[in-house]
Parts: sequence; structure tokens; C-alpha cells
Amino acid sequence: MDYVNLGRSGLKVSRLCLGCMTFTIPKPGGHNWLLSEEDSRPFYKHALDLGINFFDTANIYSAGASEEVLGRAIRDLVPRDEVVIATKLYNPMRKDPNSRGLSRKAVMTEIDASLKRLGTDYVDLYIIHRWDETTPIEETLEALTDVVKMGKARYIGASTMFAWQFSKALQLSDRHGWARFISMQNHWNLLYREEEREMMGLCAAEGIGVTPWSPLARGRLARTTDDTSRASGDQYAKYLYSATEAADNAVVERLREISGKKELPPAQVALAWLMQKRSVVSPVIGATKLHHLDDAVAALGVKLTADEVTALEEPYIPHPLAGF
Repeated sequence: MDYVNLGRSGLKVSRLCLGCMTFTIPKPGGHNWLLSEEDSRPFYKHALDLGINFFDTANIYSAGASEEVLGRAIRDLVPRDEVVIATKLYNPMRKDPNSRGLSRKAVMTEIDASLKRLGTDYVDLYIIHRWDETTPIEETLEALTDVVKMGKARYIGASTMFAWQFSKALQLSDRHGWARFISMQNHWNLLYREEEREMMGLCAAEGIGVTPWSPLARGRLARTTDDTSRASGDQYAKYLYSATEAADNAVVERLREISGKKELPPAQVALAWLMQKRSVVSPVIGATKLHHLDDAVAALGVKLTADEVTALEEPYIPHPLAGF
């Protein structure tokens, strides 16, 4: 495993980040692809054995249960300071009007709640899950700066938003001496490349480390067949990709063609394509089978030729914005 700096910061993270949304305390009627705490423990151990030191969750994942499960796993398996924990805020955690968004009240409330669930004194990376249209970004940035100064977060990051919004936040931080975002966790994979229009150029220019979410398009780029329980039951995936299904099928077929020629699983080729992109530091990978982690690590050693990259990208057509 290689370790690289996240953006211009001194924080060193593994080239893969384990996304922990899948690992939780499933409830009756919930997603059938979620794993219980008992079933998820081998994934944490295997990730650590593979050298992964970067773990991503969010307060909203299973209403906080994902944070609880991650916190207990870390306490049992590895010294806290040897791993990098990221969590996120924005989405409503309660019914009251102040439970959603990025107001100072929300930031101060949610960081304490996340730390309690994680069972730790600090998170390494505190990420705003989305842009809050109802709160001035100045208020959010000043509150996040105070969280960092209090030692409750070491760094701050951002997730899906427009490039102009991210640029505004970075400029304000520089102007006022506030904590600066070091990372961007955005929606980027072979089936969704709209981030290449503006966001990726901005991140490269500003020294922002990119940690894409859904690098395998909710598993679609990893499958050799579309007949799986998650493929049929993942409503969010349908929201993200159904509008361009015909074009996406062409990309998937091209991926399967190239991976077949290279005698590699499609997941390895899809991840290798993303990892070769400028500014990409550590894609956030999900896993429901242990070999998913092995495939992801193996992708770090896959090199694609310029012709293979061109062939993979050629069927793509512009997509409507999704994930915001």
C-alpha cells in the first residue's frame, strides 16, 4: 500500500479509503445489502491487513449506527492514532429545524454527537456533505475553524457541490485565515464524468486532494452481470444513472471488453482508470464481499495505456447533474 498526502496537507492517507456506509446495524425493512456489525468486522480487519488506514463514514448513515460500528471496530483492532477517520454532516438527524444544514448550531451539535458515537476525542477529517443554501458559507467556515481550533477535527473537507461554490469557500478561507478545505469527495466514475468540466481543474489548481465517492457506480462497474440483488434494489443507483441507461450500457460493455482482454475483473480496470486521473488521492470504496477489497488493492498495480483510456472514455455522453 502506498500512502500519499491528502491535498497540500501533511495528512498521509492510503491510496484507497474504505467507505463504511455498508457496515451498520441493519433494521427490518432496510437495504438488503447492509452488513451487520458482526459481519462487517472481518472487512475492517482485512482492510487494515491490506494497509488501508483511511475510513469514511457520515452521521446520516443508518442514523449514526455506521459511526458507532466504525468506532468500536477501530478501538478493538488498531491504535486510534494509526488510522484516519473521516465523517460528514449536513443531512437532518432529528425532526427539529436546526438539525439540518451547516449553521454554527448544527456544526457544534453534530461534531459532538459524531465524536460520542465514534468513541473518540477527534476526527481526522470533518466533511460538509453538501452545500447549504440556507446558511452563509462564512458562518459555516468560521464554525468549522473553531472545531479545528478546539481539537475536535484535524482537517476539514467538502463533498459534492458546484465548482463556483467550492472556489468561493476556498477564497473566503484564504482571505479570513480560516481553516481551508483540503479534500473534495465528489461523484466521479466512468459512468459519471461531469466533474471533469470544472471541479477537477479547480482541485488541481488549488492543491485539493480528491476522494471520489461511488468510484464503481454503486457496483455497476464491478459486475460481470446486471443480475444482482443490489442491482435490482438500489433505488439511489437508479436515480443516479437511469436517465442515461443506454449510453451507460455502452460504457459498461466497453469496460468488460477491455477487462476481458487484460484478463482482469472489471472493477480493477474501472478503478485503475480513476486512479490515473490527476488529483485523485484515495477513492472511497465500498465492499460487501472480502474479495472486493482485494480487487481494489490489486487495481493500484494496473496500468492502462493511452489507447485503453481513450477506448474506455469514448462511449460517454454528457449526463444530467446527479448526486447534488
